Amino acid sequence: MATASGAFKSRANHRKQIELEEARKAGLAPAEVDEDGKEINPHIPQYMSSAPWYLNSKKPSLKHQRNWKNDLNSKSTCYDRGAKMFQAEKYRKKACQNCGAMSHDVKSCMYRPRKMDFAKVEKRVRTSGGGSTGTVRNLRIREDTAKYLLNLDVNSAHYDPKTRSMREHPLPNTDPNEKFYLGDNHYRNSGQALEFKQMNIHSWEAFDKGQDTHMLAAPSQAELLYRNFKDAKAKLISQTKDSLMEKYGNASTEDDIPMEILLGQSERQVEYDRSGRIIKGQEVILPKSRYEEDVYANNHTSVWGSWWKDQQWGYKCCKQTIRNSYCTGSAGIDAAEASLDLMKANIVRTEVRPNKVEEKRMATWGTDIPGDLELNKDVLSNALKKEDELKREEKDERKRKYNVKYNNDVTVEEMEAYRIKRAHHEDPMKEFL
Repeated sequence: MATASGAFKSRANHRKQIELEEARKAGLAPAEVDEDGKEINPHIPQYMSSAPWYLNSKKPSLKHQRNWKNDLNSKSTCYDRGAKMFQAEKYRKKACQNCGAMSHDVKSCMYRPRKMDFAKVEKRVRTSGGGSTGTVRNLRIREDTAKYLLNLDVNSAHYDPKTRSMREHPLPNTDPNEKFYLGDNHYRNSGQALEFKQMNIHSWEAFDKGQDTHMLAAPSQAELLYRNFKDAKAKLISQTKDSLMEKYGNASTEDDIPMEILLGQSERQVEYDRSGRIIKGQEVILPKSRYEEDVYANNHTSVWGSWWKDQQWGYKCCKQTIRNSYCTGSAGIDAAEASLDLMKANIVRTEVRPNKVEEKRMATWGTDIPGDLELNKDVLSNALKKEDELKREEKDERKRKYNVKYNNDVTVEEMEAYRIKRAHHEDPMKEFL
């Protein structure tokens, strides 16, 4: 901790001062004592322990951190509870008629309007701190009745003692002229509270859209933006209404409807049953098709159902039986007929061709099938045995002989044996061989 004096110190003295402060913080050296004999906490930072230069403090002290200008023994800073003060016993001229205070008038009073008139107060009642509660003859000296005392029924409106709120009306069946408290919900959704809620919502939406506004930080700005928004909205609604009237007209401003049309009568008699259906007097309605009439879709020149063939409806223009098909015209008809003729010709050709079953011949692996291929069955069986032995040697290296002779000449039977063994495990076409 730095000392109070600001004299220049050499490097050695400065080092000793730092070491002393570290020893005091570690508890190895006694703490520094101020001018009153009290120890100073060595962990207090220097900017708090150093006194300002204008105090001319020669010894370390923390007096400059105290409110040394005020007199702690003064009685003007404390409140003498229970002491008798001046209390007016009757109404004073120019006092507030609502609360009885002399500091303001009725128009500037911030208290809730009360039923009693302080101009008619005959006697003052002493309250702690000089309160302004008065009494009128034969009138109870209290504020209005608490919310929870308006209706003591257990099933009445719920009262929350923590927030002192009662949302519903405690006495809903009383005379409206005698109702004093209607519940918090009534005051929250009526009057200026509703307008304030709308202003809050507008401020939030404006902030989400990039407008730098906040209801609590800048209420005047938020209120001005809300007013401009309402004016612009009303102007836009009026412009939209005028444009619609100009385009479609306004039936309310036109001439009155003639009386012969408004009160038109006829000799036609209609009878209804209890369910509202017409029994007698309904005009004869001709049955219509379930499809739209004279409507040509997808470039067709005829309607759906104008062509019939093989128990199917279709279009006459292209002879198609698919409802959502696109019209192909005469070219589509020719292509359909050619396809039908080709299909019939294929059927006839299949019936005429003899059904010969040719024996499948197994070809060597990796080569084409020659016409004169012949395989020796004995050599092929020996080659298959050799392939099995090679498979066993591959699985177990201990059975492989030390001196192994390989021959690069591969016969047709050996290739066929390799192909057979190979196809047995990995060939995906082994079922068709």
